[in-house]
Amino acid sequence: MNQAGVNEKYKVSPFYVFFLVHSMQTGIGVLSFQRVLAKSTGTDGWMSILLAGLIVHIFIWIIYKIFSIVPGDIITANNQAFGKWIGNFFSLLFVFYFLILGMTVMISYINIIHVWMFEEVGSWAFSLVFLILIYYINTGGFRTITGITFLSNILTYWLLFVLFYALKYSEFTNLLPMFTHSLLDIMKGTRETSLTLIGFELILMFYPFIKDAETSQKYAHAGALITTLITVFVYVVSLVFYSQKQLVLNIWPTLTMTSIVEFPFIQRFEYIDISWWAIVIIPNMTISLWAASRGIKRLFNVQQKYPLWGISIFILLINIFVFDIDSIYVLNKIINPYGVLFIVVYLPLLLVIIYIKKMRNRL
Repeated sequence: MNQAGVNEKYKVSPFYVFFLVHSMQTGIGVLSFQRVLAKSTGTDGWMSILLAGLIVHIFIWIIYKIFSIVPGDIITANNQAFGKWIGNFFSLLFVFYFLILGMTVMISYINIIHVWMFEEVGSWAFSLVFLILIYYINTGGFRTITGITFLSNILTYWLLFVLFYALKYSEFTNLLPMFTHSLLDIMKGTRETSLTLIGFELILMFYPFIKDAETSQKYAHAGALITTLITVFVYVVSLVFYSQKQLVLNIWPTLTMTSIVEFPFIQRFEYIDISWWAIVIIPNMTISLWAASRGIKRLFNVQQKYPLWGISIFILLINIFVFDIDSIYVLNKIINPYGVLFIVVYLPLLLVIIYIKKMRNRL
């Protein structure tokens, strides 16, 4: 066992880190990021996405550097850097972050189902179905979660080809003019892309579950690279399909594009798209809530099923009593930009402190 107490039989091959990182980054944000990005950077938004992707690679490197010095997970690293009590406080912040991340994905997706498909069905009904499924997957352990994530990736790549259909109705002059925004504007645009590209930080919790974890870094980078390229592709297709004014006004540009697909035997293709998208976001929710419950297990030395029950009941109650458009707005504000800012500031600081302590121990 390693410092995080993970037996070898529960670990997965380094190759699967590609799918874990890529799946966590590809979620609900892909359906709506274009609108806010078009407001800030317009036709230059693709540069913001590339810059955000570069930042993600830097932080993946930071995460692996931290664990090369302190093998384990984020809780081990926090305790090593700050001691038990302060370290546990920061670990609780990460648990809260993972919980909010999973809840944001679930509530945002349920909102899409309400608007596009089943307006009359209560949000608690959808959340109950998702929570039961998530709990069932989590009881199988991390290897089962990884298997579901792998299948999710394989079964949903066909959705990308739907976007090629939109190119038939596109106007490529919409890409002009380019390079009209300042570097500051481009950097501000990276903030609008963050909800689409976050998720890589779940490595902080599942790192101990990877065999020969230090060799998996290249797969983490590959997963992040594919996500970045897909995001650029989706944004460019959106730019040429819509005018910029249309793009700014459209809440879910990706879904609206799929609604133009026509088959003799299917009248509303977007229903298939939205339904299939559940396969995309189930790993997002499952891994996030697994990380939150795993963190509570590590901090309070309890069986993981108990915090998972508590988290599930909490999310269900939120959907029963609090669910509305304002709650989605609040959750998005917690994750983006405050949650992202927490990750961006904290991880480099943690690496510096751990590195300094390592140098002191050598003297």
